[in-house]
Amino acid sequence: MKQRKRLFGAAAAAIALSLVLAACGGQGAGETSAGAGGADAGQQQVELLTIKHQLGEAKVKKNPEKVIVFDYGILDTLDKMGVKPLGVPQSNLPPYLSKFKDAQYQNIGTLQEPDFEKISALKPDLIVISGRQSSHYEELSKLGPTVYLAVDTSKYWDSFRENMRTVATIFDKKDWMEQQLAELTKSVDAVKAQAANGRKALIVLVTGGKASAYGPGSRFGIIHDVLGVAPADANIEVSTHGMSISFEYIAAKNPDYLFVIDRDAGIGNQGPSAKQVLENELVKGTNAYKNDRIVYLDPSIWYLSGGGLVSMAEMVDEVAQGLKK
Repeated sequence: MKQRKRLFGAAAAAIALSLVLAACGGQGAGETSAGAGGADAGQQQVELLTIKHQLGEAKVKKNPEKVIVFDYGILDTLDKMGVKPLGVPQSNLPPYLSKFKDAQYQNIGTLQEPDFEKISALKPDLIVISGRQSSHYEELSKLGPTVYLAVDTSKYWDSFRENMRTVATIFDKKDWMEQQLAELTKSVDAVKAQAANGRKALIVLVTGGKASAYGPGSRFGIIHDVLGVAPADANIEVSTHGMSISFEYIAAKNPDYLFVIDRDAGIGNQGPSAKQVLENELVKGTNAYKNDRIVYLDPSIWYLSGGGLVSMAEMVDEVAQGLKK
């Protein structure tokens, strides 16, 4: 009898043990299944996109979270999209982007000199650069996926829209972006209609008491190439720093409009304003001065920013207001 009890107890213990093992095995399978599901979800979150740009291509996570932005136009676009960057160059931020001076955003150097050590420590998922950082492309690419999104001024409008669509692809906002571009296109078309009055314009940048001119195909050529304002001189040399000109040149070209960018005001340099420099006796003889058509553009947008959804809309509007005179 005792032997039967011992056998029964051993059998019961074996059954109990098998149930425990089965339960443990079931739990392990469940965890593996959940882990697989988590892996699938993780794969969706880290879906890689191949982004081609003028300096090469980069493998970028879809909807990256740790984003460093050196281009203020792209910064204003991300802000409008509701994307919060991790780091920006905080010196010389345009006033309309002043909120990015806050300590919650990392200061990652200047427009010309990235802070490579800090960027490396941040381990960014995406670094966006433009012309001022192009010489640092290779080094930045070693610190994170780097995408070059400067506007190609030889095809300003197409390049701008391509950049915006690239940003929309990365952050999964394609439909939203198309709506934004459609609205902006309407504004551009309206300005083109205004510009069909036959009047000619000269675009001038003033810095250090001197002036330089920009024409079609230049960094400010959007006024001619996109908005349709006829140039007072169609043969201005295309140069990053513009074509050096004299006040006699301005008087000889006698523009109907003068669109002026005060570089020193844009970057906070002290010195005479563009108005003080330009409005001399020679320039006062032009149609632009006589008819109150000297338009002082916002230098923080035209010189420091541009090429973003917000800045582009402001640029179009400033020209539209100028053409109403």
